Amino acid sequence: MPLMNSENKTTALLHRCCCLVAVLAVAVAVSSAPSFARDTDSRKVPCSGGGYRYLLFNPAEGKKTVPMPAILLLHGAGDQPENFLPAWKDLARKENIVLIAPELPLVPAFEDVAPQVFRCIVEDSKTTTNIDPRRVYIFGHSMGGYLAFDGAMLASEYFAAVAVHANLIEDKYIGIVDKATRKTPIALYIGDHDQFFTVRQVEQTRDLLLRKNFPVHYVELKHHDHNYYAISDRINQDAWDFLSQQRLPN
Repeated sequence: MPLMNSENKTTALLHRCCCLVAVLAVAVAVSSAPSFARDTDSRKVPCSGGGYRYLLFNPAEGKKTVPMPAILLLHGAGDQPENFLPAWKDLARKENIVLIAPELPLVPAFEDVAPQVFRCIVEDSKTTTNIDPRRVYIFGHSMGGYLAFDGAMLASEYFAAVAVHANLIEDKYIGIVDKATRKTPIALYIGDHDQFFTVRQVEQTRDLLLRKNFPVHYVELKHHDHNYYAISDRINQDAWDFLSQQRLPN
C-alpha cells in the first residue's frame, strides 16, 4: 500500500514477511506437496521491467468454451504457487474457474509494481485461455492478502472483487481506500486464534471499508488460526459464493 516513505515501508514489509514465513513454513511442511499436474501450465512473462513466473490452470483443457471467470491467487510469504493453486483445483473444476497463481517475490519493492504485474499476468493468461474480463477476481492469503488490497484499490476497474484471508489495512495505510475509482467488493476472513492479526484489527478494516461505501462480506472463523490450508475448502467455497456474484460494469 504505497503511502509511506521507502525506509518505513521496507522495514514494515520485511518485518511482516519474516514473521509470516515461520508460520507458513510449518503449514506447507505438513501439507503434501502436489506433483506438477498436466492440466497446469508454468509460464513466465515480462512485466514492469522484470520477469514473473506463474501457474495457469484451465478447467476447459484447451476446449472451446464460453468465457470463464478467473481468480488470481496470491500466496503467503514463504509459500509457493505449487502449494497454493491446488487448494482451489477441485472447486475450479466444479465451477469452471480459471486459476492464475503468480510466484510472489519477497522484496518490498515489488509492492510498487504489484497491481501492474497482476494485470500483466492476467492479460498473458488471456492469450491461451478464454477469460471473461468482467469476472476476474483476487484471492489473497496473509502477505498475498496485503497485496490483494493493492489490487482492490489501485486496479479497482480491472478486478471485479477481492477476498482476503488473514490480513488487514493498517492505520498508516488507510488512505489507500481513497485511491479506488470504483468501490471494489471485498470479502474478509479472520480466525479468532490468528497468531498475527486480531479479530478487532480486522473488524476495524471492515468498518473502514463500510464507512467508505465498499461492499463488504466479513467472516470470523471460530477456532481457526493463521493456517489457511487447515480449512481451505471451507474458505474457498465461501469466498467463491461471494466473488461469483460480482461483475464489472459493462
